[in-house]
Amino acid sequence: MSKVLKGIAASDGIATAEAYMLVEPDLSFDKKTIENPDEEIQRLHSAIDASKKELETIKEKAKENLGEEEAEVFEAHLTILSDPEMIGQIETKINDEKVNAESALKDVTDTFISMFEAMTDNAYMQERAGDIRDVTKRVLSHLLGVTLPSPALIDKEVIIVAHDLTPSDTAQLDRRYVKGFVTDIGGRTSHSAIMSRTLEIPAVVGSESATEDIHEGDQVIIDGIHGEAIVKPSADEVREYEQKAKDFAVQKAEWEQLKNEKSVTADGKEVILAANIGTPQDVEGANDNGAEAVGLFRSEFLYMDASELPSEDDQFEAYKEALEGMNGKQVVVRTMDIGGDKKLPYLPLPDEQNPFLGYRAIRLCLDQQEIFRTQLRALLRASKYGKLAIMFPMIATVQEFKDAKAIFEEEKAALVEKGVEVADDIQVGMMMEIPAAAMIADKLAKYADFFSIGTNDLIQYSMAADRGNERVSYLYQPTNPSILRLVKNIIDASHKEGKWTGMCGEMAGDQTAVPLLLGLGLDEYSMSATSILKTRSFIKKLSTEKMKELADKALDCETEAEVQALVKEYTK
Repeated sequence: MSKVLKGIAASDGIATAEAYMLVEPDLSFDKKTIENPDEEIQRLHSAIDASKKELETIKEKAKENLGEEEAEVFEAHLTILSDPEMIGQIETKINDEKVNAESALKDVTDTFISMFEAMTDNAYMQERAGDIRDVTKRVLSHLLGVTLPSPALIDKEVIIVAHDLTPSDTAQLDRRYVKGFVTDIGGRTSHSAIMSRTLEIPAVVGSESATEDIHEGDQVIIDGIHGEAIVKPSADEVREYEQKAKDFAVQKAEWEQLKNEKSVTADGKEVILAANIGTPQDVEGANDNGAEAVGLFRSEFLYMDASELPSEDDQFEAYKEALEGMNGKQVVVRTMDIGGDKKLPYLPLPDEQNPFLGYRAIRLCLDQQEIFRTQLRALLRASKYGKLAIMFPMIATVQEFKDAKAIFEEEKAALVEKGVEVADDIQVGMMMEIPAAAMIADKLAKYADFFSIGTNDLIQYSMAADRGNERVSYLYQPTNPSILRLVKNIIDASHKEGKWTGMCGEMAGDQTAVPLLLGLGLDEYSMSATSILKTRSFIKKLSTEKMKELADKALDCETEAEVQALVKEYTK
């Protein structure tokens, strides 16, 4: 009999395939005394050879899907497996102590890991500890005859089942084979959810029990529209969902017709629907989905995908490519938002009890100005290739914005003096993601050219609820009246100064929030590219005047449930 798991609809679509369990296997073993060391050493070498073969395949897949640089990590793993010093020590231990290969491998690699981890002043060597840990796990799996899941080795259609998906997991997913995924934890704003929308594959997150209720090879249907996973469906259910998938494909084809149209409401008000991107390569997806701008270029991915701080020229090339790719449509670049959960191995940051509220984003940039100035110079040099806007993340005070803007002006003046061509219409704005800033939006609007509301952080900071924490995820309420009041305050303040406000958090593409945002007067909605045409179709059916009435009533509600009931009533 089939079982239905309910979760959060993270990415639209319907898919059916066999389950691929992306779950850590049990690699425990007992230490044993052995009679024949030669036999044990032979076992060790067979496991090493199998691991090398696997890593070669993974490296090639990574190169194909992600490029040379990303594949380098697997080259490092191969180097470790060919290290005569380490392998020699494992062989000696098997010979001298007459222990099984598993035990000798673990003892020797643990020593190496401890040694590298102790090198606190050398980030590169500390990273090697992680590499050795990964390699040990792979060799152990072959010694124990256990399959280590590896997304890069998938070569048939599957549904990924995982507790959660890390950035490195999703980086290895091949869209030809991965038809969808379901996770135990996560919400609409978790990394895995955002990635699923970028990859355009259906996903259900936060199911709580997927890894317990689904087993390797089970047939699974993912309904990313309603947030359900059907495990071991009956023949009737398979037929029903095949029909739903066809209906959804027809719906998508209808939305496709709107690709080159403007985003206009039923009563003629025009808004901008923009895309959130992480790399210049994402521009293609933005254009394919009818984006009228890029509302958020997360520039930190240029830092996260590198093994050292990216040079000014490397950054210049990336920004130039994105600006040229958008053919004169505006590209809003967020300056580096590093810190919190985005760590760089080559840029050691202090250990903090609460890094999300700590030394990150603009705070880091104002303190380590050379990094910031390098990025600003690259942006300024690229500005002549398109329509550039720049925004600073995590601004809490007027002084922070003034300080950041002053550095921008200094770098601009220095380039102009050198005769470097720089656009003279670059708008400089800020992210609105800290409640303190939202409360003084009227003051900040005097200095910023625009605001972009980062709702993912604004909501968690306003509600004092970590969006990654399952126990308090019920407090992540985008349409709670308190959040709507903050949004109204920001939009009204910008309009009063003749400026515009966009939104680049996930709320901008939320179908319950869009009517409210329209009523509050939001100018630009930036979202995952795959949500644009669906949102454009929806906006065409809404009347601005009616949505203003809805927003006024919503601001006066007591609960999010009341607001959602109102939205349903007004959008019937």
